[in-house]
Amino acid sequence: MNVAAVARCVGRCYVSAAFGEFESLRLSLSSSTSSDPVGSRGLKFRGKNHRRLSSVRPIMATDESISSRSFDCAGETHQINGKQKNIVWHNCPVTKSDRQELIKQKGCVIWITGLSGSGKSSLACALSRALHNLGKLSYILDGDNVRHGLNNDLSFKAVDRAENIRRVGEVAKLFADAGIICIASLISPYRKERAACRALLPEGDFIEVFMDVPLHVCEARDPKGLYKRARAGKIKGFTGVDDPYEPPLDCEIVIQNNGDDGFSSSSSSLSQMAEIVVSYLDQNGYLKTP
Repeated sequence: MNVAAVARCVGRCYVSAAFGEFESLRLSLSSSTSSDPVGSRGLKFRGKNHRRLSSVRPIMATDESISSRSFDCAGETHQINGKQKNIVWHNCPVTKSDRQELIKQKGCVIWITGLSGSGKSSLACALSRALHNLGKLSYILDGDNVRHGLNNDLSFKAVDRAENIRRVGEVAKLFADAGIICIASLISPYRKERAACRALLPEGDFIEVFMDVPLHVCEARDPKGLYKRARAGKIKGFTGVDDPYEPPLDCEIVIQNNGDDGFSSSSSSLSQMAEIVVSYLDQNGYLKTP
């Protein structure tokens, strides 16, 4: 295979395993000492400069690279969900166990659910800090924060709220597979959607934490002013006002707070709440190599 063949292939080709056998085809970045502007620096094939392909169409799969069935590493056919066909899961030699061994902890998802103003985000941050102090790696997927990027195309209509939770569930699963303790804090008002996220992970790796705080307490706190706007009719479908919240029936951890004394990000009560979750993780082997 030569450069001309590669050029003809671009735009509609697939990458064959044989491609890697051509050791003579070397690809490298052009020298940083080039006088060309950054945008015009090219790639070198066999030492020759060629213009950077800045508008190449995505590589497409040709008919000969498409299979109507999918196979796992052992060659067994497995079912793909109804919307996706002609895709095959590619297994890699570095496994979840390898990653967990590397960072000396077990990956899981801590799913914090509750009404707006119940303290989900505050607990998530306190928990992350507590784990950090123990030398454990965690990451927070906050319901508001993910809408600034990953889910900024979603509204607060029912169908989009469901998609918001589905996406967070899938991302949380990836973090857990990486061996990281993922802390997801979302209202996630419906049991069905939380159950779907639980089903994504191995048994025991989805730890549901219910912030059991009464509506009147959350509304009295109203840190973002959302309840006031909802009561004024400026927000429709707001959970707890004109949209229901379905509390968990069988979650792993329930944290109750009547709000009489409230709590802040630095209060002892919040630290105690975080310690409840840390103790659960410790007792169930998540803070050491499995």
